[in-house]
Amino acid sequence: MAQVLRPLSEIFQQRDYPRVLVGLSEPDDAAVFLVDDARAIISTADFFPPVVDDPYDFGAIAAANALSDVYAMGGRPLMAINLVAYPEDLDKGILSEILRGGADKAREAGAVIAGGHSITDAEPKYGLSVTGEAAVESIIRKSGAAPGDRLILTKALGTGVVTTALKRDLAASDIIESAVGSMSRLNRVASELAKSYGVGAMTDITGFGLGGHALEMARLSGVDFELNFDCVRLLPGALEFAKQGVFPGGMSRNLEYFGQWVDMDPALPDYATGLLYDPQTSGGLLMAVAEARASDLLADLRAAGEDAFDLGGVVAGSGRLLVSGGRA
Repeated sequence: MAQVLRPLSEIFQQRDYPRVLVGLSEPDDAAVFLVDDARAIISTADFFPPVVDDPYDFGAIAAANALSDVYAMGGRPLMAINLVAYPEDLDKGILSEILRGGADKAREAGAVIAGGHSITDAEPKYGLSVTGEAAVESIIRKSGAAPGDRLILTKALGTGVVTTALKRDLAASDIIESAVGSMSRLNRVASELAKSYGVGAMTDITGFGLGGHALEMARLSGVDFELNFDCVRLLPGALEFAKQGVFPGGMSRNLEYFGQWVDMDPALPDYATGLLYDPQTSGGLLMAVAEARASDLLADLRAAGEDAFDLGGVVAGSGRLLVSGGRA
């Protein structure tokens, strides 16, 4: 993807656009544009095909996923535009439910659906283009992790294997219900707590999996991340499906690309590697926070209903992941 974007980076040199605080030259979760000395606009977009069968749930999940990029930057969503691709011969009532799910989630976030764009396509797809705002001093980037920080993740992993199991008719209804609840949960409260605790770096865990997104943070911060896989929380059913090799295709692509910068403990089983690179939909926020504040932040996240856990720390380095475990 970096090679594809290189021509754009050459055309839009960030030095020529001083109000663009975050853009093509420094990859992050969303673009950030400076309005004045105190305020910034955050802009992002995301859409994808259905990951669950229920149209309303799909709409809510897709909306939560798109809104998450604003939360990952420490921002507040203001408005969104529906992005729709839909087959001509599919019942329009299904689309109405998808849009209703997205609208309810946007309203929960305090944002308004202010318009949209649709095209005809062979496969339904849905998502949002989201505009948010943030105080300049509250913007949280991927690049601020420092040695000594603790790493906290706010949602359990496993949405990729669970939704793949759903497509293969392997997942029971209670397992799907747990995954839907996690994917449709907004990262709003987690983001607000991150700002209040002065989190130094943050990103949301989505298509690159925990391994890919953690590696992005480590590389942009110029440090190494030490992850203890034995501390990772998994959604119900995720471990069993992983042991069966029920992974989406994106897992192999993530492993092939990011694996060159990851040192896995040889004691870890192959399915742990798969779960590390399992593409997530509307995953949690990965935070790097000073060790002195980490336990209190973790306690407040859990008190707020987040399934948060400490999974490692930050050490001096050059942008690698060091993954231990397999001995618990």
